[in-house]
Amino acid sequence: MEQKGFTIVEIVVSVGIFLTMAVIAAQIYFLIVSQIIAYREQTTITSLADQYMEVARNLPYSQIGTLSGNPHGSLADGDNPIVVSVSGVTYNIYYEVTYIDDTADGTILQGTDAAPDDYKQVKLSIKNTRTQAVNSFFTSIVPKGLEGLASGGAFMIKVFDAVGQPVSGASIRIQNLSINPSLDLNRLSDINGNWVEVGLPNSANSYHITVTKNGYSSDQTYPVTQQNPNPVKPDSTISNGQVTQISFSIDKTSNLTFVTQDNICAGIGGVTMEVQGAKLIGLPSVLKFDNTYTSDGSGQVALQNVEWDTYTPALISNSYMIYGTSPIQQINVLPNTTQNFNVILGAKTANSLLTIVKDAATQNPIEGASVTLQSASPSYSGTKLTEGSVWSQQDWSLGSGQVNFTNTKKYFVDDGNVDANTIPLALRLAQFGGEYANSGQLESSSFDTGTSTTAYTSLEWQPASQSAGTVVKFQLAANNDNTSWNYFGPDGTQNSYYTITGTSISAALNGKRYVRYKAFLSTTDSSKTPALTSVNVNYVSGCPAPGQAMFAGLSQGSNYSATISATGYQTQTISGLTVNGYNVLNVALSP
Repeated sequence: MEQKGFTIVEIVVSVGIFLTMAVIAAQIYFLIVSQIIAYREQTTITSLADQYMEVARNLPYSQIGTLSGNPHGSLADGDNPIVVSVSGVTYNIYYEVTYIDDTADGTILQGTDAAPDDYKQVKLSIKNTRTQAVNSFFTSIVPKGLEGLASGGAFMIKVFDAVGQPVSGASIRIQNLSINPSLDLNRLSDINGNWVEVGLPNSANSYHITVTKNGYSSDQTYPVTQQNPNPVKPDSTISNGQVTQISFSIDKTSNLTFVTQDNICAGIGGVTMEVQGAKLIGLPSVLKFDNTYTSDGSGQVALQNVEWDTYTPALISNSYMIYGTSPIQQINVLPNTTQNFNVILGAKTANSLLTIVKDAATQNPIEGASVTLQSASPSYSGTKLTEGSVWSQQDWSLGSGQVNFTNTKKYFVDDGNVDANTIPLALRLAQFGGEYANSGQLESSSFDTGTSTTAYTSLEWQPASQSAGTVVKFQLAANNDNTSWNYFGPDGTQNSYYTITGTSISAALNGKRYVRYKAFLSTTDSSKTPALTSVNVNYVSGCPAPGQAMFAGLSQGSNYSATISATGYQTQTISGLTVNGYNVLNVALSP
């Protein structure tokens, strides 16, 4: 008898078709459900918006404000929201009310409107606490008879970065706890870095303003306290009918690592140091940054998200003293950079003299300067050489084609738009038909620092400033094979450039033996050209301190003399030096 049924293949195919149809059906179901939920959510939010916007519209004009805002009133704010539950979903409902100074009747900033609080703008926010989604709605409410309130005063707040460019989207918090009711506002700077707040009540030295932005430093006003009796930027004053202008400066934060090490680059842990910035928040000497740290087991103190500033370390230690630093004594930290500061330590002695020798014109450290320290009583005589190195080029007149830096007047390659032979000698843009090229660039030959333990410190060039409309900028590259050249700016990326002489070199170049620079010249005026007369790349091979020589283990005395000499410089002798404890002698040699 013949048996009939399904084969395995037929069963598998049937099951596959069934599963495919089931998945499609499930997807359609979930799509329909999600659309229903979204529609129901939108309907709920619209209903809540209509209901609670009417609450604001039906209030007396004088009560349209928030509990801790400007203007003050009876509406809920972000700190004290109305909590509503709809179909098992909880919503927070709150308002933000601001005065509007309409230009139709003049403005307080122009001095043409003594009553700047023309009407109020109400922002209603509805937040789904489950999804954290926020929907906002706006309306304007005008008083009967217009401008029925006291005029008050206004803030004109400006927020800019380290080079004076406006910072948009900065959070501005305005607080005043001395008035009744107290005031606590949160605003955002506009595209020009500005915010105008009108209708503020009269109050002297009591408006505390803080400006922040994610990834940026912060700035603020400061109250008068026992610790800071004379703030540089005191809490602000509002006077009726007056505009108080105040500026704040913030920029992207940086990372700074202090490395405590001996003269062969071995890290020294457990070293406590005080690190001070240069910015003041109070007179005569209240610092914005002044903190104490202890180096970890590898000798590092890693400071994350620090503000652009000039930082100086000082040891708090009974075992060590500073034999030198790289860069010298302090470091200028630019915004949005990562930089290292090497602190070379040695055994602490009762009396010592650290000598720092620089070029009087350029302020660059001088390598190989001879420092002879002598004294008849107490009896002492010793000579040391300053360490640290500078690669310098002042002449490009013999042209391109040189791979390695052997002839100081040649370079590797240019783009045809530079001129290095016009008298007086300098690197300039080339002229074509009596007009200068818009831009040009030159790549140097490879310079050999002699070791892969090289640490690069700073890049300098002359002249430091150029004619209006002309620009000189640089990028640097370094490697250990003298072949692969990837150029970077001070933040370690290919999109940045060294534009300010004396800028610290990116730590990304450290540990590489060979180095090159690339110079970029440009002009927006075809009748003008930038001019470059010298480029200096400062570096340290191993862990010496550039331009510094330490005399340790001295006897106390006031009869020391120091003679400092270097090839190409005028010898200088300094007499009557007093050595008592840890001393630092700064010497500037003239060519």
